[in-house]
Amino acid sequence: MPYRRLPNTDKARLTALEKAVAMEHECDVDKQAASYKTLNEARALLRRFKSAVGQFQYCYTAQAEANRQYQSHLKTARLYISHFIQVLNLAVLRNEVRKEHKLFYGLDPEDFAVPELTGEKHILVWGERLIEGERERVSHGGAPIYNPTIAKVTVHYDIFKEAYREQQNYKLNTTRSQSGLDALREEADRIILDLWNQVETYYADLPAEIRLNRCRAYGVVYYYRSGEKRPEDD
Repeated sequence: MPYRRLPNTDKARLTALEKAVAMEHECDVDKQAASYKTLNEARALLRRFKSAVGQFQYCYTAQAEANRQYQSHLKTARLYISHFIQVLNLAVLRNEVRKEHKLFYGLDPEDFAVPELTGEKHILVWGERLIEGERERVSHGGAPIYNPTIAKVTVHYDIFKEAYREQQNYKLNTTRSQSGLDALREEADRIILDLWNQVETYYADLPAEIRLNRCRAYGVVYYYRSGEKRPEDD
């Protein structure tokens, strides 16, 4: 005999609920295979579940689309920050900038390597340090760094910082919609299991193939095991 398996995707859950709710209009009240209470729960959940799936898909798509532009801003900000530090180090090596003035930027006077810039948090930290450090150094009589100027770095850093804030909001919205959808999945699985149990019990005394077909009409999904004979094989 084939075995049933509960839905494991949102599309399959929606299909199961839709079929069960549709049967409420196909059968007379006294011939319903599931209770009115359970069918009413399924009908109410179907509306909420459809809405939650749509909301999650919208948030996920919006986040993915915004992320492409965000990655571009991240790459540009990293490039300008890295370039500024390299130019500053070269100015120190040429004795155009006093070595100890690297401390204004939070940089080790003896270390001429570019600091870690792989992560978003690194960009946020070093962008602020460079902007504040250049302001402080110039206020002490130092000549501004050029190519790139700190103004140019600031422009791209601010663009990145705003994009970062927006991306965090996109992630938060997606996480919230995901959490709400997860809760509804649990409710959907509970209701579908209850529905299918009632339907199978209602048709339990019918011949096998008739019983399976009646249950399928309510959305119950059956799978045949490998090598198991199917009715169409006769």
